[in-house]
Amino acid sequence: MSTSNPPVVVGVDGSAQSLTAVRWAAEYAARHRSPLQLIHALGVPIDFGPGMAGPVFDIESLRRAGHDLLTTATETARTAAAPIAAVEISPVLADAAPVPVLRDRAAEARLLVVGTHGHGAFGRVLLGSVSTALVRHAPGPVAIIPETKSERSQKPVVVGVDGSPCSAHAVAMAFEEASQRGAEVIAVHAWSEFFRYESRAEMQTEAEALLAENLAGYSDKYPEVPVIRIVTEDRPARRLLQAAADAQLIVLGSHGRGGFPGMSLGSVPNAVLHRAECPVIVVRPRAHH
Repeated sequence: MSTSNPPVVVGVDGSAQSLTAVRWAAEYAARHRSPLQLIHALGVPIDFGPGMAGPVFDIESLRRAGHDLLTTATETARTAAAPIAAVEISPVLADAAPVPVLRDRAAEARLLVVGTHGHGAFGRVLLGSVSTALVRHAPGPVAIIPETKSERSQKPVVVGVDGSPCSAHAVAMAFEEASQRGAEVIAVHAWSEFFRYESRAEMQTEAEALLAENLAGYSDKYPEVPVIRIVTEDRPARRLLQAAADAQLIVLGSHGRGGFPGMSLGSVPNAVLHRAECPVIVVRPRAHH
């Protein structure tokens, strides 16, 4: 697969959450002039046949239903992208299970997009097993899309900044997305006094300097993007969610300064993903870059 114009890849399972993810992915692909791949994974053994033990699959029936889902998803995507730009759409029906299929596609994708599982008690967004596995283990950035009803197209893009390499990638993506969307960036850095011996004033000054350092150059590169800086003593996930109460997108690194390269997901993105009411992109530097 050529990576000169990598595709946006989105999982399709026929649920309402899935179609919301398809619409979001189509708009994203249109903004970036990227092709869009719609993936429906049947999750049945490709070597299943007579004489093998196990449940009986009507594979042809599953494939027909899968084609119907992809036809609906293709029309949904085309309609969503049309006001921005025409998008090259490729529906793909795979026999294997969703997680390995989407994880493999993510290796060469601009972005992998999946929907949430739904809402639990108190309206809290719950990640399903597929979205959880992919946001932890996909080899590139993953967008998790809740089934939101509100219109947020002119709202801010929120980014978490902690000085880590993953955070640096998140800042770059946040400014690019804000520029594409005609939105402002809200950059959030929350600090804590735990195990620290400086005064609060010193820690606040140090935190402000860290945020300024991590945002350096972006106002020159994206002069059209207004920036709001939030530096405060708080738990990072809580402050990010407060800042994103009326946002259209949150962008986070997969793990912060306390993490390590092989770490699947840090505590802050994990907490935000389970409570955010807007789309969240988790950025993980690609291993081969």
